[in-house]
Amino acid sequence: MAHPGPPPARLTPDHARRIALAAQGFAEPRPTGRIDARHIKRVLDRVALLQIDSVNVFSRSHYLPVFARLGPYPHKVLDRLTAYTAAPTRPIMFEYWAHAASLVPLEFQPLLRWRMDRVHVESWDGIRRIARDNPALLDDVLQLVEQQGPIVAGDTGIPRPAPRPGHMWNWHEGKTALEYLFYKGVVTTSKRVNFERYYDLTERVLPTGVLAVPTPSEDDAKRDLVRISARALGVATEADLRDYFRISSAATKAAIVDLVESAELVPVEVDGWRAPAYIWHEARRPRRVHARALLSPFDSLVWFRERTERLWDFHYRIEIYTPAAQRRFGYYVLPFLLDESLVGRVDLKSDRQARVLRVQSAWLEPGADPGRVAAELAEELELVAAWQGLSGIEVMPRGDLSPALAAAVG
Repeated sequence: MAHPGPPPARLTPDHARRIALAAQGFAEPRPTGRIDARHIKRVLDRVALLQIDSVNVFSRSHYLPVFARLGPYPHKVLDRLTAYTAAPTRPIMFEYWAHAASLVPLEFQPLLRWRMDRVHVESWDGIRRIARDNPALLDDVLQLVEQQGPIVAGDTGIPRPAPRPGHMWNWHEGKTALEYLFYKGVVTTSKRVNFERYYDLTERVLPTGVLAVPTPSEDDAKRDLVRISARALGVATEADLRDYFRISSAATKAAIVDLVESAELVPVEVDGWRAPAYIWHEARRPRRVHARALLSPFDSLVWFRERTERLWDFHYRIEIYTPAAQRRFGYYVLPFLLDESLVGRVDLKSDRQARVLRVQSAWLEPGADPGRVAAELAEELELVAAWQGLSGIEVMPRGDLSPALAAAVG
């Protein structure tokens, strides 16, 4: 149901949750027939970008937000839209640093050029060091891409160093140089095959129509990004709006002033929120939301943990990089959304060789109905297992929801 009239000056937490869910595409039922590119594009219009991640213990993260909103859809359709395939494609998204590493609509590229121009400031020291200490390597690697692109990092011929304790990425100098050029926007991802990135000159990858768009001023670009964030979030604090595209607080505050003045953002108080909030002027305000979804740790509904806790009183931290003995809930834990609430969490692993989805632990949130949660979660797990090509579900005896879930799975 569309919002009836102007936004209110005050919202209850229930209203804020419904607005947030509607903005992210959870207030509509999943399609019942064939799911095609039009459905996926509608999801992408809502969320604005998909965060990517290399962890594949359950599923690559960028596939999951689309499943959460649409249910079982053909992986290959999203692969064609993102060039994550060796087959010829006409992608509608490109990779860049937006909310961390992300797939971003092509038309957003001009809005991110300020970040490319500020690679010497915006990027992290690990790749800035190459430009500072070895600029000749940058020239050599760029020449290699010009002459032989698209290339993979191994084509630079530079060996990978020995693993180093405490280092998440074990990049060699050639890979680091490519990543600097990627951040600068000189090269981009031409395609991915088995998630390996192929680098090529941006001018050979992105459509000429996108590259020809005049570069907006940095202030205008950041205002547009905050505008996109506001639409995707529905109701948000300054911190929420800042986080979506990882923009500075000062720039976000300046954009908010402009968007309030233009009446695109309306100041609003949310009961229980300490910080001032703003509602998108066209935000839907449904009376109820009936949703069911497993949420990737990198889903835009929950990726900003402070907002997740504020909206649902749900304390959530990814524990991939936590030593096993210190993990509270598990390695790759997904929150479970049921109607308007986060009611549980499950640690999932796809055993592709055995064709089994393993629920390594399952946990119930306080106040949730274990019988209903287990039954609904079992159905969702059956859907996602079949979508992944897995033929069975095995529930391990860890977590307070595991007994009920094991019984529901049968």
